[in-house]
Amino acid sequence: MRTFPVIAAAVAVAWLSAAPAQAGDGPVGRWRTDNGNLEVEIVPCGAAFCGTVVKVLANRSMSGNGAMVAADTRSPLGMTILKDLVSSSAGEWQGEIYNRENAKTYSCRLSLDGPDQLVVRPYVGLPMFGKTLVWARVAAPAERN
Repeated sequence: MRTFPVIAAAVAVAWLSAAPAQAGDGPVGRWRTDNGNLEVEIVPCGAAFCGTVVKVLANRSMSGNGAMVAADTRSPLGMTILKDLVSSSAGEWQGEIYNRENAKTYSCRLSLDGPDQLVVRPYVGLPMFGKTLVWARVAAPAERN
C-alpha cells in the first residue's frame, strides 16, 4: 500500500507535464485568432505577458469583400500584437492589442473561458465599448506530430 502514493504521484507528474498550459499559467500558449488568420504565441515578457504572431494562416479581412485591406502593410509574421498584459483580477489580464487592419492600438482585456478558449476584448475608453473575440488554443509545434 505504501507504493500506491508514489505511483500515483509519478503518474500525476507525467500527466501534468504532458498537458498544455492551463489557467495557472495565465494566457500563456499558442492561440488562433477568432477570424482564423493568425496564430499568436503569448509568453511572459518581464513582469507582463506579450503576444507575437508566429504563423499566418490566411489573409481575410474583417471588413470589405474579404480581400486584405490592412492599413499596416508590413508582414504580420513576428509582429507583437499583444503587449503589457498584467493581471487585473483573478483570471483576467489587461494591456494593449494592435489591430493591423486600421494600424491602431486598443486597450484590451483577456480572460480564459476554459483551458482552450481565450476571451479577448479590445476597447476604447471602457470595456463596455469593446468587441468580444474568442481565440482557440492550438497545439504547440512539438504536440502536432
